[in-house]
Amino acid sequence: MQAIILAAGMGKRLKHLTKDKTKCMVEVNGRTLISRTLEILEAQGLSRIIIVTGYMGDTLRSYVESLNIKTPVEFIDNPIYDKTNNIYSLALAKDKMTEDDTLLFESDLIFEKSVVDRLVADPRPTLATVAHFESWMSGTCLKIDKEDKISDFIPGKYLDFSEKHKYYKTVNIYKFSKEFSSKTYMPFLTAYEQAVGENEYYESVIKLIAMLENTEIRVMKLEGERWYEIDDALDLDIASYIFTEDPVEKYRLLARRYGGHWRFPKLLDYCYLVNPYFPTARMENEMVSNYSTLMRQYPSGMEVNSLLASEVFGVSQQNILVGNGAAELIKSLAEDHLTGRTGVIRPTFDEYPNRMVKDNVVAFTPSDEEFRYGADELMEFFADKDINNLVLVNPDNPSGNYIPVSDLLRIADWCEGRGITFVVDESFGDFAVGFGTADEITLLHDEILDKYKNLIVVKSISKSFGVPGFRLGVLASGNKELISALKKEVAIWNINSFGEFYMQIYEKYKKNYISSLEKHGKARAELVEGLKSIPYLRVFPSQANFIMCEVTGGRTSLDLCAQILVNEDILIKDLSSKAGNGRQYIRIAVRDEADNARLIEALKRA
Repeated sequence: MQAIILAAGMGKRLKHLTKDKTKCMVEVNGRTLISRTLEILEAQGLSRIIIVTGYMGDTLRSYVESLNIKTPVEFIDNPIYDKTNNIYSLALAKDKMTEDDTLLFESDLIFEKSVVDRLVADPRPTLATVAHFESWMSGTCLKIDKEDKISDFIPGKYLDFSEKHKYYKTVNIYKFSKEFSSKTYMPFLTAYEQAVGENEYYESVIKLIAMLENTEIRVMKLEGERWYEIDDALDLDIASYIFTEDPVEKYRLLARRYGGHWRFPKLLDYCYLVNPYFPTARMENEMVSNYSTLMRQYPSGMEVNSLLASEVFGVSQQNILVGNGAAELIKSLAEDHLTGRTGVIRPTFDEYPNRMVKDNVVAFTPSDEEFRYGADELMEFFADKDINNLVLVNPDNPSGNYIPVSDLLRIADWCEGRGITFVVDESFGDFAVGFGTADEITLLHDEILDKYKNLIVVKSISKSFGVPGFRLGVLASGNKELISALKKEVAIWNINSFGEFYMQIYEKYKKNYISSLEKHGKARAELVEGLKSIPYLRVFPSQANFIMCEVTGGRTSLDLCAQILVNEDILIKDLSSKAGNGRQYIRIAVRDEADNARLIEALKRA
């Protein structure tokens, strides 16, 4: 058996990375694609490896020769690589293909050795390697019948995404028997090239052959083996994560992406904090049914969206504004309006103190081992600290500590009497269902805002409302000068049409939202009990949609997070550096019952 690698392309989408080298010489975690491929092929005991070169061909040849590959390597040059496509490159090797069974690869792939091991060991003589279609994939897809025969080829531009669960993606790794190449594939390729031209793809020939009734070509479905096709810098970034071998580094790479986890469809995300029970399927369907209109229409300006927010949260339009996520509002508020010394609680959501002058931040750290604290402790601590502002996340993140509304109003009175601006972030407040109805556990009421002019309430619509992708948040205050100034500081179209439409239709689904919070409360209670069964975790009480735990028994939280990610494809939050006391902590989001059960079993295995 031999191998052919098609490596003539220019890799234009990788831009500066291929300025002075070929695409397959780009590195993933310090190793080039071609060196990885050749190392895997070296272990197969092949008769030879044939590389079809083109762009920077001499450079590639010199590099390959420097690798000291024991398997004989031959080179075929495609002198018109910039005018042709891979059908021409493969045609240049057609005589070689008819001399032996062949493994065929494109050079922009990274894959595990087990992929080739399986392909070689499979007794079926002619195979196309395929993987289940995922959202990050592009290009031609296949449908497969029960006998692993290709039943249909669907070009990328004709994909029906409602049918994507039925699709497979070609991995561009093939095994062709000598007989198949001689009697079927190469005759078809020659005829196709003559009829259609040289600027075509060899996959088109496979499509034609696969449609024959008695063709021998079948598919080998990947079963979780790692692979990735690298076309641009984003692909390179994702491949670096997928093929990182060190568990801790793998965890760190994923954690610092700060989202975008839809690119990793197998990942179960217990790091980011989203209501698993809202929106409802019906609300989602209403959003989807209006997708085309919303995509093509400008959103309303701030005045209209403030009116929408006022309807959703029951406060006057003059007391509220909408942000592109709460983060936009926090940035503007903290950097431009919270002047002087600011009191915060540690550990907490760092977006507030990170936006302030470090020397002006005065931190209160609870003495309680579970980071519990109340109104009296805060007022006593900050009484002599000469602060101008006090920021409280309630429930706090990551501790889940909650201060009831009655005590928040006592702090508001205390701040008002001292001229202190009191910022309450209640992004997780709706999850505190045990402390009253939705109206009873919020400060978003005009009578409260108008009474306490120094009070500012911030609320993310990502967390409890379950739509972080829409980037919605609100800020409310009875200080109308502040609200007016903030409205002028943000862009007139600071939210998109999808977010605006979501607020517009929310009222129809408000009862479903209240119900989702009740379901969440039950799921949280069950998750707490499950976590308590894990011997190395000490579980803290929480009124939020997450639970903080101390990791005991000599284990580190970072190692635990890395182990769970690598072994279970579950992402949880490492809090060791955030807590700052040398002890080990994690934060776990609350998901639905099925996901929570999977997490508990994974933690038991860890």
